[in-house]
Amino acid sequence: MAEKVVIIGSGPAGWAAAIYTSRANLEPLLFEGAATQENYNIGRPPLGQLAITTEVENYPGFPAGPLQQYLTGSIDKKLQYLMNEDAGHGISGPNLMLLMKQQAINFGTRTRTEDITTVDFSSRPFKLTTEGGEVIEAHAVIVATGARANYLGLESENRFKNKGVSACAVCDGALPRFREQPLVVVGGGDSAMEESDYLSKFASKVYVVHRRDEFRASKIMADRVLDNPKIDVKWSTVVDEILGDDEQGVTAVRLRSTKDESQTEELKVSGYFAAIGHTPNTNFLDGQLEMNEKGYVTWTVPFRTNTSVEGVFAAGDVADDNYRQAITAAGSGCMAALDAERWLAAQGHH
Repeated sequence: MAEKVVIIGSGPAGWAAAIYTSRANLEPLLFEGAATQENYNIGRPPLGQLAITTEVENYPGFPAGPLQQYLTGSIDKKLQYLMNEDAGHGISGPNLMLLMKQQAINFGTRTRTEDITTVDFSSRPFKLTTEGGEVIEAHAVIVATGARANYLGLESENRFKNKGVSACAVCDGALPRFREQPLVVVGGGDSAMEESDYLSKFASKVYVVHRRDEFRASKIMADRVLDNPKIDVKWSTVVDEILGDDEQGVTAVRLRSTKDESQTEELKVSGYFAAIGHTPNTNFLDGQLEMNEKGYVTWTVPFRTNTSVEGVFAAGDVADDNYRQAITAAGSGCMAALDAERWLAAQGHH
């Protein structure tokens, strides 16, 4: 028997969609992804990217303060091993996601810690194949698989993630470890310009490292960076290594010239921000949904989460190349759930 709705993905968008579809008695089945090292390494773990984020200061309703006692009493004991100790600045990413998951489960969401590897949207009900080869049929599907940040691929990037390495200035730039400290941003496009300009509000100095001798960014964005007295551009250089230790996290970066590889420079910094883009997690879709030029799923109806296939909806960062915030993802998860509920009702699936 086909499921009424299957949700693929377990970040804020997926859990918000699960909460709303559960409360609508649609009995959703959510695939949160496999708990493999590969998924963690590429930034696609169960519970989404917030599962590998230490502090969340900007999600409404979770101000700084002691939340641990509340968390312990709210989250199922079988899941508490995933909890992190909250810092004084805000709730930890894993704890926030566990609360979302628990809320969805409380309303009846069924979850499976597996990846969906292929989909067939060419016939109805839709067919979704798990990594184990099982075929799940569904009348409606909500794709909420997110987008992962691109990194240079340095081993030291993985070592110091959440210890000074980040890919989101808006998410992390105001954290105490970065305030009044020198920081480095890698990239030369509009994203790098936005990140470095934003970070200059908090940092003592921002170094922009770019492998070429001119930016790819739009002129207005580039000029904003070049005119900022707190930003210093390191032209024709790449990051060779991120330096630090387990206690302090990032303490410096070593740069290497792209024109003379024997020429290196070490910068004392407390933070490293990768601003070289994001990759939406859409490989499993095999091109069956319309996407934009950056590879993000396209909403085909203005202000609705409809995709190019009727009955398939998209929510969160997989369909958002602009904001990429937890709160906007959760909001679009709600929208997708309501869109799916109304579409199913029109099809006679209650």
